[in-house]
Parts: sequence; C-alpha cells; structure tokens
Amino acid sequence: MNWQHKIMHLIGQPIGVSFTNGQGTSGILCNADGEELYIMEYLYQAQFAIKHYEYHTIRDINPFPPCQQPLY
Repeated sequence: MNWQHKIMHLIGQPIGVSFTNGQGTSGILCNADGEELYIMEYLYQAQFAIKHYEYHTIRDINPFPPCQQPLY
C-alpha cells in the first residue's frame, strides 16, 4: 500500500517514518496537509516538538506494532 493512503488512519497514532536519504524518525502523527506530515517528536527531558516533513522526502510510514505480552 502506498504510504499516502495510510495517513488518515494513522493520525494521532505512534508511527515510524523512513526517509529517502536512509534516515528515519518516530513520533505521533499529528496532521498531514497534502504536502507535509506533522509529527510530534520527543526531544529530551519533558520537551517535545512538532516537526514537519515534506512528502517528497518520505519513503514510507508505518504504525508501531503492539507490545508483546511478557512471558513469566
């Protein structure tokens, strides 16, 4: 599935993003306006920032998988 088709289902969810340059990031997908994604990312301590990334720089986005239940 093309990553642009995933966007509306992922707003408000934790996602991982891979970029065309081989780097990546993760955070909460806050919004998408057709040209840019807006992602809230953790910086450090109690600081967060909403960063924006142009569509042409994005290779793929994926939701975070669920946590595995601990084995006792």
